Amino acid sequence: MENDPDGSFAGDRGVLEPAVRRVLVRLLQRRVVFADRNADEWAVLLDNQQVIESRLHDLFVRLIVDLERGVAYKQQVRSDELDVPVLLRDESYNRAETLVLVYLRTVYQRESTAGERAVWVDVEDIEQTVLSYFTDGDGSPAARQKTIKSALGRLRQEGIIDEESEGRYRITPLIEIVLSADRLRELLSWLREQVAPDPHDPTSGPTPEPARDHAAEPRHTDQGEPTA
Repeated sequence: MENDPDGSFAGDRGVLEPAVRRVLVRLLQRRVVFADRNADEWAVLLDNQQVIESRLHDLFVRLIVDLERGVAYKQQVRSDELDVPVLLRDESYNRAETLVLVYLRTVYQRESTAGERAVWVDVEDIEQTVLSYFTDGDGSPAARQKTIKSALGRLRQEGIIDEESEGRYRITPLIEIVLSADRLRELLSWLREQVAPDPHDPTSGPTPEPARDHAAEPRHTDQGEPTA
């Protein structure tokens, strides 16, 4: 540092201010930056959006800033004309994660349409709905609950839900980006086919409540479901 007094560390050749660098690193580390949860970082991001975009573009990564939802996230550039090394890889959601996502999305859409600024859900409600799509082949009741909790753990890590208190989650606006309204309809249609009511079986499982249209970005799923 004695030989490089203007640098942040010895041998520093960077040109960005430390605060801007930190936001850039946060964007690379996390899936999303929230305006309400990361107010200081959000302000730095908006003030320096062009230069941060430039640095990400050097890595073939786009920056998406959604001011309406208050979220910023990155997106891998893909091109048929250009050889683009892939830095960000999509990981498919498994069946349980997809079922939880569908439930969370329908609840979020219903409550936000009703004017709620924040949407919460309890783990008991999630389990009650999602377990209705499981069969005996999915293991014991304890194993099924464990699968759902594992799904919630991944969605929490990705920022789709926040655990406000034990067993109570706030659904973040990221749910609309992860699962679009069009993909939601496809998944709901697929789910109805899986649990079509049997006229001879009054215990046939229910289907989630359909959501209304709302712009969102796609995300992939697996296990034979339509992609979301």
